[in-house]
Amino acid sequence: METKEIKFNGSVLNGFLMLFVNLLLTIGAMVGMIYGIILLSEENGQEVMGGWMLGGCSLLLIVTVILWCGFMQLEPNEARVLTWFGKYSGTFTETGFFWVNPFYGTKRVSLRARNLDAEPIKVNDKTGNPVMIGLVLVWKLKDTYKALFEVDSQTMAGSAQGQIGTDVRSIMNALERFVRVQSDAALRQVAGQYAYDDEDNKNEELTLRSGGEEINEQLEQKLNERLALAGIEVVEARINYLAYAPEIAAVMLRRQQASAIITAREKIVEGAVSMVKMALDKLSNENVVELDDDKKAAMVSNLLVVLCGDESAQPVVNTGTLNH
Repeated sequence: METKEIKFNGSVLNGFLMLFVNLLLTIGAMVGMIYGIILLSEENGQEVMGGWMLGGCSLLLIVTVILWCGFMQLEPNEARVLTWFGKYSGTFTETGFFWVNPFYGTKRVSLRARNLDAEPIKVNDKTGNPVMIGLVLVWKLKDTYKALFEVDSQTMAGSAQGQIGTDVRSIMNALERFVRVQSDAALRQVAGQYAYDDEDNKNEELTLRSGGEEINEQLEQKLNERLALAGIEVVEARINYLAYAPEIAAVMLRRQQASAIITAREKIVEGAVSMVKMALDKLSNENVVELDDDKKAAMVSNLLVVLCGDESAQPVVNTGTLNH
């Protein structure tokens, strides 16, 4: 992702040093103002000097008030975006307590990873079936310039009158709304390319249910393409909820149950035929009894009924002979 962010190269002073200097200037200005007022109140010929001192110290006090606005504090994984009367001057990312020219406009943003647990949305899959799908997303800010200057603030704020402001909470909440909208669009795009499931088990195409990591990788790629505009990087994106929509869930459940019953019956029949063959071979090889074709057919029929039936078989004791 091409970045437009640049490092701030303006004058940055130690905050504690400037705090000490500004305290001295503030105290000095207040003391000078008091002394000027005293000179003005006394009739000793120093009224002019007192007036100049009062005016100069008042001006100095105003300057110190402006200087107080230049302090900034940065915690780890935070940044300050500085502008000089609307012109982007750079991004400052060093951790600590600093002082910069108070006429710089600053906006504080967070570079920490953030979670987004999107509510499931209804999407039509490749076959037209409505499905409910949701995702969990981990993202973080990568390019502060794009985040603040290439996406309209009203769009991110979510209303025609909304503004994102300058505090870190409102800025990051606005970016999160942007991420939420784009993640919804990317999820719809990816989900529409695949079927929910290979219902007939005949095709080997990738599906939402069986895709797993491949689907997640495609989702992450689509999200990175969409969010690169706002300088946002996707750390991880995963589908965390997948189900048929309520209006077809019951029908699809019955279909899955029927498919499962058919598969189970196939296994049962396969096993029963194998067991019948083994029984006939064993009876023949060990000369237990000689069976003609009619007897074999009757025995196969009875064994298949017993082995494939859902209910327990009722035994019938044959007291006659097998030979006519």
